[in-house]
Amino acid sequence: MTTPESEVNRRIVCDMTSAPDTGIERLAEYARLFETAYLGRDRDQTGARWLLRADPGVEEWARDLAEREYACCAFMTSTVTREGDLVIWHMTTIDDEAATAVLDLFHDLPLQPLTKPSQVEDALDRWSATGVPIITREEETVRPATPEEIRKGRR
Repeated sequence: MTTPESEVNRRIVCDMTSAPDTGIERLAEYARLFETAYLGRDRDQTGARWLLRADPGVEEWARDLAEREYACCAFMTSTVTREGDLVIWHMTTIDDEAATAVLDLFHDLPLQPLTKPSQVEDALDRWSATGVPIITREEETVRPATPEEIRKGRR
């Protein structure tokens, strides 16, 4: 998945209004992906990369997760490619302090334990510290999501 250069002026918000999962479910899915296939991470001049084992289904899983992430955080761009025995998830963002802080969080995500509720709460607190708001929509109204909506969704 790539994003056209014309979208550089995207709003720096996370909009999980139409997400099929909650913040907690999304973090749990990242934890499962890393437990299943994570090999390492690195940085390059344009962003951050996760290196995953190219086991059956991992590339598709990573692409699906990257697409859901982009639907929420359009200021981030993810490209998932396969090179031999590796699936490479490359993330970039726009030149903005808060957006870069989110990229840093994603880069560090594989190192964060996310198996206990307190660890998930810590991850959500780190997100809050970036200053990137999580928003929701109700009909034509856009507003900040409540902590309960972030954690458990609006279902």
